[in-house]
This record gives sequence, C-alpha cells and structure tokens, in this order.
Amino acid sequence: MTKKADKIDRLAELMQSSEATTGASLWREAMRRLRRSKMAIIGAVVIAVFVVLAVVGPWVAPHAPTAQTWRGEVFANQGKFVGMRGENWFGLDHLGRDMFSRMLVGARQTLLVGVVSMLIGLLVGALVGVLSGAAATLGGRAGQRVDTVIMRVTDIMLSLPSLLLAVSIAAVMGQSLTTVMIAVGVVQIPIFARLLRGSMLAQGGSDYVLAAKALGIRNKRIVLTQILPNSISPVIVQATLSLATAIIEAAALSYLGLGNPDPAIPEWGVMLSQAQRFFDNEPMMAVYPAVGIIITALGFTLLGEAMREALDPKLRG
Repeated sequence: MTKKADKIDRLAELMQSSEATTGASLWREAMRRLRRSKMAIIGAVVIAVFVVLAVVGPWVAPHAPTAQTWRGEVFANQGKFVGMRGENWFGLDHLGRDMFSRMLVGARQTLLVGVVSMLIGLLVGALVGVLSGAAATLGGRAGQRVDTVIMRVTDIMLSLPSLLLAVSIAAVMGQSLTTVMIAVGVVQIPIFARLLRGSMLAQGGSDYVLAAKALGIRNKRIVLTQILPNSISPVIVQATLSLATAIIEAAALSYLGLGNPDPAIPEWGVMLSQAQRFFDNEPMMAVYPAVGIIITALGFTLLGEAMREALDPKLRG
C-alpha cells in the first residue's frame, strides 16, 4: 500500500508540475506577443500617462482646482469666456476656475471610480462564477440546480441595459460618488460571473481534471488548484476592458446628476455635465473632459483587446 500511495502522490505532483509549466508557457508567450503588438503598446502608453497624471495631478496643478481666482474677470466679460492663455492653458470655466488644473485633479477621481467599480464587479462576479462553475462541474444533480438558479439571476441582470440598471441603482441609493461606484460595479457582476463560469465549464472536462478525480483529490481542491487557475485568463482580459466601460458609465451617471453632490470637486463626468449649459458660448469646456474620457477608455480597450488576442489559442502560432 505504501508503494502504491507513493506512486499516486508522484503522479499528482507530475500532473500539477505539467499544468504549471503549461500555464507559465502560455503567459510567457502572451507577454512576447504583447511586446510586439502596436495596439498593446499604444494602449499601455495611454494608460500609463493617465495613471501618472491621476497620481501626481494634485501636486503639479498650477492652481487650486476649486479657487475662483478669475471670477471677477469672467463676470466682467458678461458671458464671453476666457480662452487659452499663458496662465490658464485650457482657459477658465463659468466660475473663473482654471480648467487645466481641474482636468489634472479630476483624473484622479475618474481613475478611482473606474478602478473601484471594476474591482466590485470582478470580486463579486468571480465569487458567483466560481460557485456556479464548481456546482455545474463537480456538484452532481444538486450542483446543476444551484447553477441553474444562479445563471437565471445573472441572465435577468444581463437582459437589462447596463446604463439603465446603473441609473436605477444610483437613483435608489442617492447621489454620491460611492453610489456611482457601487452602481457601476453591480452592472459588471453578471459579466464576470458568466465569463468565469463558462471558462470553468470548458476546463471541467479536461484530462487533468479527470486524472485528479481518479486520484481521489477532493472537489474543493480540484476547483481551487486546477480548474480556477486555468480559467482565469479571460477574466483578466475582461477586467481591463471593463475598466474602460466603468469609466464611461461613471461619467454618464455624473453627467445625469447622480455623481458627487459637490460640483466644486472636479471629476470629468461632472465637468462635462456643467459644460452643457455653456456649450454655445464655450464648447471647449465640454471638449476637454470628453476627450479625456474617450482617450482613457480607448487606452484600456486597446490593451484589453491586445491581451485577448495574445491569450487566444486560435491566434497563437
């Protein structure tokens, strides 16, 4: 019995070692493809610039973002906005505040909302996806019923337009930045849950799972050490893409007046909402935050798409 047990343990070690090597090779190959992808490089550069600006923006901003230093000048002009000039690179807003400083400081708020919203969706969605995928793969008939219930709930959430669902949640919870992050995060939950569940189902019939079952390894260990690590790649890619979606949806909620109740605190969505009243007289007030949102979302989208292509086995040569 001792020799037989030793052989089984050795077989399990070899199987895990083989899977680890395959996983490492997959990621090394993906990184090699990413380094050669112009789309990934452009996306990474855009994201890096955005993150740097969000981190150092409050310290390098030439003026206080809430100071109405030039308020008298704005009102003296009677609706004629002050455009770009030496001390105000992006001009002044309707209250005499420096637009360039507000853009720099607002980048941090925008990044914070996007990252926190994505993490809420990722963590909760991954938990739901693991429970559903494990139940469907290794739970027998009882697990199939649990999986069916979970997936029907996620289907209901997916059937609703994401922005409409986010607006409904934000309207119920009240106006605040926390509300925006929770509302956008909840919208992301069914996406991550269904994606991880589908990936786990695809891995559930693999040879290494059958071998683990034959060796008598417990289902919980099979899920956590075998199925889940090999199913996580699509979720990582989706997290990058969801950051772009979260930033856009958070800006939309702020634009609709469901974001930060203090309009003095700069955030790109709030700035865009404030600018709509003055679009005829000073369209650049809306152009600056809109371009910032578009370029940032594009950067995350480019990197996410490049990662998806790099990890797709059909595209690997």
